[in-house]
Amino acid sequence: MESNRVQTNGSTSAEENGQNGGSIERGFSRLLQRHSHGTRRHVRDPSMDSLDRIYDTRIESQAPPLPVIQRSMTSEDKHYANNSYGISELRDGFFDAVFLPPEEVDFQDLMRQAELTLPYAFRKKDPLSIRNFLPKQWHEIKGVFRRVTTTRSGIRLLKSFLAFFIAYILCLIPSVQTRLGRYSYVMAISTIINHPARTLGAQVDGTIQTIIGTATGLGWGAFGLWVSTATATARIGYGGILAAFLFLYIFLIACLRSYYIRTYQAVICAGIAISYTCLAEVSGAEVSWSKLLAYGIPWVLGQAISLVICCTVVPDAGARPLAVSLHQAFAVMLDGLGLTRVESRKLRRRLTQTFVAMSQAYRDLVIDFSITLFDPKDVLALRNLIQGVIRALLSLHSETMILGRPEEASCELDRDRSILDEFVVDMDEKCHGPENEEERRMVKFVVSNLADPTEKLLFSMKSALSSCDAVLMEMCGHRQYLGPPKNVSNDLTGALVKLRRHIITFSNCQDSVLESDSLPSSYAEYPEVVKLFAYCRPVHQAATAIEALLVKVNEMQQRRPKFPKFHPPSYPFWKALHRTNAQVRHDRGGVTAGSYFKSFSDIAVIIQKIKSRDFQPLPREVYGSTGEDHDTSYATMTAEELEDDHSVKTNHVRHRIWGFLHRLQGFETRFGLKTAAITSVLSIPAWQSRNHGWWDSYEVWWGVVMAWLIMRPMTGGNIQDLFTRALCAVLGSLWAGLSYAAGDGNPYIIAVFSVIFMLPMIYRYTQSTHPRSGLVGCISFTVVSLAEVAARGKPSPATIAATHGTAMVVGVVASVIVNWILWPFVARHDLRKAVATMMFYCSIVYRSIVSRYVYYEEGDEPTEEDIRASEILEGRLREGFVRLRQLLGLTRHEIRLRAPFDPLPYSALIDACERFFEHIVTARQASLFYHPHFIRDNTEFAIDLLGHRRDAIAAILTNLYVLSGAIRAERKVPKYLPSAAAARKQLLDQMRALEAELTASGRLSADKKSEGRRWAQIYSHSYNESLTGCVEQLEELEKYTKLIVGEQGFDYPYTDED
Repeated sequence: MESNRVQTNGSTSAEENGQNGGSIERGFSRLLQRHSHGTRRHVRDPSMDSLDRIYDTRIESQAPPLPVIQRSMTSEDKHYANNSYGISELRDGFFDAVFLPPEEVDFQDLMRQAELTLPYAFRKKDPLSIRNFLPKQWHEIKGVFRRVTTTRSGIRLLKSFLAFFIAYILCLIPSVQTRLGRYSYVMAISTIINHPARTLGAQVDGTIQTIIGTATGLGWGAFGLWVSTATATARIGYGGILAAFLFLYIFLIACLRSYYIRTYQAVICAGIAISYTCLAEVSGAEVSWSKLLAYGIPWVLGQAISLVICCTVVPDAGARPLAVSLHQAFAVMLDGLGLTRVESRKLRRRLTQTFVAMSQAYRDLVIDFSITLFDPKDVLALRNLIQGVIRALLSLHSETMILGRPEEASCELDRDRSILDEFVVDMDEKCHGPENEEERRMVKFVVSNLADPTEKLLFSMKSALSSCDAVLMEMCGHRQYLGPPKNVSNDLTGALVKLRRHIITFSNCQDSVLESDSLPSSYAEYPEVVKLFAYCRPVHQAATAIEALLVKVNEMQQRRPKFPKFHPPSYPFWKALHRTNAQVRHDRGGVTAGSYFKSFSDIAVIIQKIKSRDFQPLPREVYGSTGEDHDTSYATMTAEELEDDHSVKTNHVRHRIWGFLHRLQGFETRFGLKTAAITSVLSIPAWQSRNHGWWDSYEVWWGVVMAWLIMRPMTGGNIQDLFTRALCAVLGSLWAGLSYAAGDGNPYIIAVFSVIFMLPMIYRYTQSTHPRSGLVGCISFTVVSLAEVAARGKPSPATIAATHGTAMVVGVVASVIVNWILWPFVARHDLRKAVATMMFYCSIVYRSIVSRYVYYEEGDEPTEEDIRASEILEGRLREGFVRLRQLLGLTRHEIRLRAPFDPLPYSALIDACERFFEHIVTARQASLFYHPHFIRDNTEFAIDLLGHRRDAIAAILTNLYVLSGAIRAERKVPKYLPSAAAARKQLLDQMRALEAELTASGRLSADKKSEGRRWAQIYSHSYNESLTGCVEQLEELEKYTKLIVGEQGFDYPYTDED
């Protein structure tokens, strides 16, 4: 097509004219022009600064051409002219891409920058290093001893161990053992599974779930036993019937465990119960129904012991976890207000983690019942206000000169950018020339006037947060344990009055400085002055957010009840099925992977609502008109508009069936299949008549139980988990054998040995980062030691310890290996997919924010609901970046056979993507105050900018789509990508020219030339700096993506002669 031709006559024209300088400019300008029949010819600036491309707007107009100010070529223009080769691709007016040669990349410099972005987990020594193993263990032992003796960890350990030890002592008493039967040790196992080191609400919830799960497991197993012995034919094949019942039940509860993590405790207990019922003492001749009571009664007794201990020994009804979360949040916010923010990246990550932690703290409070002085509704409002403060603090930039010395202010210009500073509208940095001295004088004037009120406002904000923290800790009753110190005032009213007074003083001083005659009416030549005011605006917003927080806390303090009140669970039921309390999240293990999957699932639901429909270009003959037969709606739509679109009729029944069948292809079904497979394979000897003797006497079915406990839906095992868990099983069995042999079955000696071994194991299970290995050690010692007591020396303790221990080791090893082989979870693979997904999500968010907050039509301004929805999505994405870094930390534990996994480019890629997202957020916030009405109210100017806007947005979206697709598919990145920097520069140049023309025409009102004009420049600076930052981070994304997947090159070494 004619519109798709690539014109290359610019250089030829220059050679024929035999000229330099001006002839090159004219030739390059003609190169990029296109003439179309029936369209208006735009008269463009021939300078290289705007790339001088003519585009077809498909709008017929008889208006005369607009004069454009001429200016000479700069060094950047000449560089572009020499490196673009005179090639520009025109695609029928949709997207005119500019391709520039890629920059030379210094690999060593990239790696040095990437090292600064590594998360905290990589500061630790290699977990697989043998040399560092013993020093690391000794260091952790000292840390555990310090926490147990000086913090709340000691009380939690005491409660957990006390419940176990009471049940264990009861099992050692002969009369109790005789009364409960051979499987009396189930009582001790019950106290381990649902230990009392949790809040009252979580303990009651766990007690109900474990009892219901046990009852369903015993009931289904009893039904299977009855069916297997109902007829003579069934007795012959009883093993197959029990295998079918076991496989089906394990598959169903494993899928349920994956879909709804709230059912974890019930499902785990149901799996143990069904394994006992279908595998212990079974035969085709008859069924011993008494064994159901032999298991059920000890289990209920164990739950009763745990519940009593939880309610009587230092009970916690939910107030302390909330107090800890609030106190930690205020500590991080106080650090965010620090006057010296040296480690800005680290602090921003802490703020983001606190943002996520506050949502989790509120969820933990309302998911179970609580007895506190806080109303859950107040806690919800408090969470939102704290997150608002954190959001404002994230907008602050540490690179400010207001709090420094005025005489040094002008020397602290930013030199970190790799992209032209001309990209900021009318903010060209003049480092040389007479203007620099004038700028230095104005910077000194602004700093000298704003430094004192800014510093006082920051200190009042800090004091207000400290007072707020003190009041909340006093309301919780934990100030003497958590802080802050007593010298911190709890006078909330005084702090609020002081803060408001400083806010007013700060605002008045800022307005007086802006109205001063010492400052010019235009800041085009003084970008550093604008940066000072741009810093003041987030400070004011943070102060306002803190003021709202203080008002709410003051209200809560005045309505404080005299006694704690009972608050039932208030979290929505269907959401609660996908969430659980903090202790269960810890005990089930795989917190990082589980949080990652859930966070990205929540983000995907929100993103799906704002995805655009397929773009439908308007026909040329009806462009500019609104025909009834054509969809003239925007490509980017809101969630409500998408939901209200009934143009496509869908069969809901068929769609639901398809959705259900498609859901069965997920990892939940795969986990159910492999769990059912491994448990069924390990259970085969239980249904063979010749194996009944050794299977029942040595209780080998505990190997099946161990495999069931170790299998995890969202994380696979690694070499460290394999050795650690197998070692704990061996140690537990060995220590149990020694405990019996040391005193020849003396119960007192066995009890002493249990104290020595179980204290560290229970701590490892309930509080360390390795709960699964701790659980394996606890169960192996408990089962083997009490089985030896029940056997009374026949067979020997060594035989019992060896056989039981071997069965458990086989279960552990089998489960880990199956997780490795069948549909394994590989952190580095999921990391690659997650990074690609996050880049794609950023493109969707960028497109949505630009269309909703920037390029909207008159009368379609963003509403409060739009802002609230955007803040919710931004919070989800911040949580997503936290999960990405946690997932990156998991790669340290994986052994890669081909080559070591290099986390540096992935860490830098995540950091660049997060910075890209932060720039989008800043642009959205600035767009609420920056309204270029001179363009939006002028149809002619809007038409002139249409193509430039299209190119600037499309270049960024194209790059993000290509890079995310390359990462996900492990496909090399094309060497040449559309230049987002050139497209953005072209847009800003055109905006500058149009604004200059509007000013010269006298159509800009007088008020916009004074104070309103100055504030418009300040907001314009923040807005354009943010979008320019997006372009900068896009280049970083391209560099590190090419470093990971490679860059496409030529198949053959072409030369100039070719």
